[in-house]
Amino acid sequence: MAGGPSSPELVNAAAAAGSLGFLATGAAPASTLIAQMARMDGEYGVNLFTRQPPVDSLADVASLSARLFGRSEIPEVDLSNAFDAKLDAILRAENPPVVVSATFGPFARAEIDALHERGIAAWITVSNPADAVVAAELGADALVVQGPEAGGHRSTWTVAEQPDERPLPELLRSVAAVSTLPLVAAGGIRDHTDVAKTLALPGVLAVSCGSAFLLADEAGTSTFNRELLAEGGRSVASRAFSGRVARGWETEFTRKHADMRPIYPYLAPLLAPLRERAPRAHAYCLVGVDVDKLRSGSTAEILRSLAPDKAFSG
Repeated sequence: MAGGPSSPELVNAAAAAGSLGFLATGAAPASTLIAQMARMDGEYGVNLFTRQPPVDSLADVASLSARLFGRSEIPEVDLSNAFDAKLDAILRAENPPVVVSATFGPFARAEIDALHERGIAAWITVSNPADAVVAAELGADALVVQGPEAGGHRSTWTVAEQPDERPLPELLRSVAAVSTLPLVAAGGIRDHTDVAKTLALPGVLAVSCGSAFLLADEAGTSTFNRELLAEGGRSVASRAFSGRVARGWETEFTRKHADMRPIYPYLAPLLAPLRERAPRAHAYCLVGVDVDKLRSGSTAEILRSLAPDKAFSG
């Protein structure tokens, strides 16, 4: 839920209700995370995008720029996602998170050791069994297993690889078969029935819900995206949102560019002018499956709808 929805207000509301929310700053600078951590009232987590390797060839970027604008522009991007500065800020924080999770790749062993020295758990997001094995060997405390139903970017460890498309229950079983680490299930969980079924699967100790909170009162979701989500509609998995496989609200652009090349993170700056001129046709509204099932209300109310047998307050 990077890019706004995962606001400090949402994370604090989750903590007050008895759950654990995550600050997710994505590619934003470390100063954004520092400011948000300073506003935390209770226990919280932080999700970090890891450093991205350079794109093998920028020819695809130049080609798309020429097709869209008639010029072969190569935007300036930060492949680091400010990862080092954010991790350092977490380790120095007066009120650090209880958990830090990694997306787009694993922590290094030394980074996990540094988190452990501060009493912070290290979770690694995986989308296939092979990555789960590596994450366990590196010393992860838990695995966030992200299925294809999840909104946002699929946490493959390289931009170009094709994600595992097995449904979340099947993917969880395959990961549990190769790892004894606790599993946090993510992807398409919309109601208490989904929660109960998922928690009954092997190795699953918790579920992670993102899209379910996009319409929460405390979420930082933009007014424009709230309006799109309120319409319902269809979500699709496509590289046409960012150049990396992500699931979001289907647009005219995603329909026309289903064959988008793996050019993350260069696509976003290329599309910025188009998103300003024709926002609906180029909307960047990342959301998981079953858009029609999203509900509005307070964070506490949504938590109670997901797990009515739990004593969520607020």
